[in-house]
Formats: sequence, structure tokens, C-alpha cells
Amino acid sequence: MKISVVGAGAVGASCAEYIAMKNFASEVVLLDIKEGFAEGKAMDLMQTASLNGFDTTITGTTADYAQTANSAVVVITSGIPRKPGMTREELIGINAGIVQTVTENLLKYSPNAIVIVVSNPMDTMTYLAHKVSGLPKNRIIGMGGALDSARFKYRLAEALKAPISDVDGMVIGGHSDTGMVPLIDHATRNSVKVNTFLNDEQLQWVVEETKVGGATLTKLLGTSAWYAPGAAVSSLVQAIACDQKKLFPCSVLLDGEYGLSDICIGVPVILGKNGIEEIVSIPLSDAEKEKLQESAKGVRATNVLLSV
Repeated sequence: MKISVVGAGAVGASCAEYIAMKNFASEVVLLDIKEGFAEGKAMDLMQTASLNGFDTTITGTTADYAQTANSAVVVITSGIPRKPGMTREELIGINAGIVQTVTENLLKYSPNAIVIVVSNPMDTMTYLAHKVSGLPKNRIIGMGGALDSARFKYRLAEALKAPISDVDGMVIGGHSDTGMVPLIDHATRNSVKVNTFLNDEQLQWVVEETKVGGATLTKLLGTSAWYAPGAAVSSLVQAIACDQKKLFPCSVLLDGEYGLSDICIGVPVILGKNGIEEIVSIPLSDAEKEKLQESAKGVRATNVLLSV
């Protein structure tokens, strides 16, 4: 199975690395517009193959979309990353044009591919990919919720002083500092609700730290994070490629689900060989429903800036 990743920067290269290390794909193609950059990243990664024990072939190409032909899954990471103090929404002017061009070029050579969007503002870029491609809703997926949920579980484990394998939790809503809806009332430690162990102040700390998880890293690193986003993408790709029927929160086009339509926003879905196999309806409290609706307003405010 062939997977293509557009954008060979830190996030794209991490995607390729984690996909290769999981050893479920025969080939990963890295594409970038910078001359020789993807080729260099691919060569560097291939020189880890004997050390990390994978047989996936990683190749790089400069702007030659023909090399991505017949990919089963394509990942769009291209665009400028966030800088300290910058919101994801502020990236739209530059990244919208990039994502539109990339989507059209990828589908020219892989018309049956499932598309995973990583570029920010992610929910709006996922919506844009739908508009320019006309693909059915099951074949375009925004990565954000999987990453946000991983950050949520990290903060939960930190507050609980528990191993992260004990912790489960989910974030729905928009992939933005103000739009995330961490479902704290649904979060558990080995099936026991976390509010059994944590007080209200601790729970609120977890929620707030989750929501600014990306901004915190951008401030520390001077640019966007890459390890966790790359790992999140690889998990989505593996669920699709291996038909795992796994549940992840992802940004998907809604048509009445959760009371929302004509918007891409994070909700739980089952991922398998067809991409989105099912949008899962889970019970939400009135407060959670209200937060999701507020999050949707924020996403729509960004969507109106698109020219499609």
C-alpha cells in the first residue's frame, strides 16, 4: 500500500517516520516544493530502516505529483506553521491557496485516495478540501481531534499521577485554542470517571491546559509541534490502511449530526478501509452541547474567509 505525504517539514517527516516504523505500508512518498528537501528527508529516514527494523520504502520528490500516483491515502501537511502569538486562524490567507492546489494535484494522480488534512486552520482547510474536490464525506478527514485527545490524555495522566495507559478521554469541537471541547465528564482512569480522583479545580486545569496545548508548545519551540501531530496522523492512516475500525475524534463534514450541517468539525468517528465508516453519536450534556455550538460558530467565522 502506498501513502503520500505532502510537506516534508517537521510534521510531514514525522508522519512518514511513524508510518514507516509501524511497517504496514509498502511505500511512503514525501513531496515538497523546496528543491532536494524531500529527497534528503527520505534518504535520512531510509538510513534508519535497518536500525528501526522497518521495510517500508520512503522516497522523496520535488513537486512531482506523478510520483504520488495510486496512493491509497494522502496526507496534506503543507503550509506555513504557527509562530509564537499567532492563532491557527491567522494562517488562512496563505494556507488556503496551498491546500487547494495540493488537493487538486493529489487527486489528479490518486482519484480514489482518502485525504487526511493537517494544515491549519485545520477544520477550515478540511472544509476547503471538500469544496474543491467534491469527494464524498467519508474520504476527507481532518486530523485535529486525534491530536487534541492525545494532549488531553497527557494532561489527565499528569494530574492523576497515573500511567497514561490507564487514561482515556476525548476532545471534540474545533481544532483551535478556543474551540476545543474536552469531554471531562466522559474521561476515565481504567473505566472509573476521573472526577473520582480529581477535584473541580484540578479538572478545570486539565481542560484549560489541553485547550492551549498547541500554543504552549509553539511558545516553547518557536514553531508548531511535530512529534505528536505526526504520531496522530500515523494512527489515522494505519486505522484506514489496516481496516481497524478504530474510533477517533476527527474533523468531518456534518449533515445534521450533532445538530450541525455544512461544517467540518471534530466528532467521534469509526475509521476503516473506506475512511469514515460511521459518525458516532454520543450523549452530551447541555453544557457540552452549548460549547460545541459555540465552537461551530468560531469555525464558521473562519470558513467565511474562504473564496470558494
